[in-house]
Amino acid sequence: MRQIILFFLLAILTCQGIKAQELNVKVSVNHQQVGNTTRTDVFEDLETKVTSFMNERRWTEMQFRESERINCNMAITVNTYSDSDNLFNCSMTLTVSRPVFNSSYTTTIYSVKDNDFNFEFQNTDQLEYAGAERVDNNLVALLSYYAYMIIGYDMDCMAPQGGTRYFNVAEDIVAVAENLGQTGWKAFGDNNNRFALLNDYLDGSMECYRQLMYDFHRKGLDHMAENVEEGRGIIKEALALLDQARTAKSMTHLPQLFSEYKKEELINIFSGKGSSDEREAVYDILFNTNPALSSDWDRIKQ
Repeated sequence: MRQIILFFLLAILTCQGIKAQELNVKVSVNHQQVGNTTRTDVFEDLETKVTSFMNERRWTEMQFRESERINCNMAITVNTYSDSDNLFNCSMTLTVSRPVFNSSYTTTIYSVKDNDFNFEFQNTDQLEYAGAERVDNNLVALLSYYAYMIIGYDMDCMAPQGGTRYFNVAEDIVAVAENLGQTGWKAFGDNNNRFALLNDYLDGSMECYRQLMYDFHRKGLDHMAENVEEGRGIIKEALALLDQARTAKSMTHLPQLFSEYKKEELINIFSGKGSSDEREAVYDILFNTNPALSSDWDRIKQ
């Protein structure tokens, strides 16, 4: 009988492991800039409820084990807060990472700063997501949009354009959220807002950028533990797609964002390694992508 009980307990635990939620988001709320309120409990409650909303929900039908959850950091900075009408004016920085195959190294696959992370919230609010078409709260819209962006980027790094269905859900959220009257959702409002970045990512001319995400991570970085030289060569070839994306849609911010959150990683991969011609080619691509970081790219040629 004891063996039978242990068997069923193991089966239950195994099923729970398989059906774990997709996200593992560490949320922080910094309210040091707010000096006009003594109600610090609302910030603590916001952090708790955002953490729960992101991590305790299954966003897809995919099966994730606990160890496979997508690790993210979401840092919310409260710029102003009005306790009379529960209005939060915030900025938010999101960083998403994935492990590199056969190593202890983790790589950033998506990082963005949202300067229009504004919403209404009070302690009694319950954050509920019932589907893209039913979003009627800007905080829920923001969090669910980024949940699907996180999953979409992670899937694109695992298979060519593997995240399309999740980006499409994010698109549906944008379409509904445009009617909520908050900034960051409008078409043509800003070429760096939530609409613009997603619209650019799904633009047919930017398929090269999505291929870059797969080639760089799955074919390049994941291969480096097995063969460093071959992995670095694949990454060099993948960077040609970054250059292609830059010329395909000159106004998009995506290549520049990639160069910013991949800066130190790219320098570590190429600085003092490979041939001088290889390093020069990589330098040229990165300089053309983001000339403001020229002093950093100089380190690659050393």
